[in-house]
Amino acid sequence: MGLLTHPRAVELVEKFPAGTVLIVGDIMLDQFLIGSVNRLSPEAPVPIVEHSRNEYRVGGAANVANNIKALGGQVELIGIVGTDLQGQRLIDELKTIKIGTQGIISDAERCTTRKLRIVTQRNQQVARVDFETNANLPENLEGQIANQLDRAVANASVLLVSDYLKGTITPTVMQHVLSCAKARGLPVLIDPKIPHIDYYAGATLITPNHHEAEIATQQHIRSMADAKIAAKAFQNRAACESVLITRGEHGMWLLDRTLNRNDETTEVQLPALAREVADVTGAGDTVIGTIAIGLAAGANMREAAELANHAASIVVGKFGPSTVETIELLRSIETRSSS
Repeated sequence: MGLLTHPRAVELVEKFPAGTVLIVGDIMLDQFLIGSVNRLSPEAPVPIVEHSRNEYRVGGAANVANNIKALGGQVELIGIVGTDLQGQRLIDELKTIKIGTQGIISDAERCTTRKLRIVTQRNQQVARVDFETNANLPENLEGQIANQLDRAVANASVLLVSDYLKGTITPTVMQHVLSCAKARGLPVLIDPKIPHIDYYAGATLITPNHHEAEIATQQHIRSMADAKIAAKAFQNRAACESVLITRGEHGMWLLDRTLNRNDETTEVQLPALAREVADVTGAGDTVIGTIAIGLAAGANMREAAELANHAASIVVGKFGPSTVETIELLRSIETRSSS
């Protein structure tokens, strides 16, 4: 079992509202076209979906922000949307959940990243259609991102990069994030994409899933012993301080150097806690968002990872990109502590 006690968790959660996380990354809109399926098309061997309704949720970096907000933390969000109707809908959705939009830049040359999922009434996904422009930001937009970072960093406790390979995280943007953090002594957390691994050197924590860790290290991960080896290899490859490999139903492996001196490391296995899994969509957003607000509240990396492990076990029981509330988080910790 973990070392995080319920009283310590309560102490940390009570400090969540005092922490501010500054997020830079790829902002998306998740659309769910929901209907019923009763027959196959005579034109092709595909189901016919009889449309019932549409649902919209914030996705990508915006979902990370939503997770932090749901836990009571303060959050600043910086990213790009198009000047299209979907961009306005995304901004409206953010305002509805009371996430500030000052750091969101609208650009007429790009479309708003949107994932359209066609699902049945029973939450079975039939298909997904992606609308995106994934070219790297031009220099003028990189400059606008940098200006927003300079404006918002003064109030931040933690910097978080949510990279989905949609063009926002360029080498120039990443270097500005790292320099801002270094100047103010702030931790930098990264939810990575492996093609950008060379951008992240100097980060405090990177959170690859096991597939990403395998690709980066060219090692199979079939056990926690494998994860231990891969975490060290990933740390060396990415030139970062700490690594958290998420392994779904197999739990997490944390390699942490933030607590120790003399280049020592703490290595921790966090067992999976989920009892039922409905949908893993957005679980990585929940993990890194919870770690960020945990660190902002004064948790050490081990404690923050344990908070995130509990949060992930809750969110995978929900459909689509979802959030966790503090009452759910504390209930999970209390239940595990007493069992």
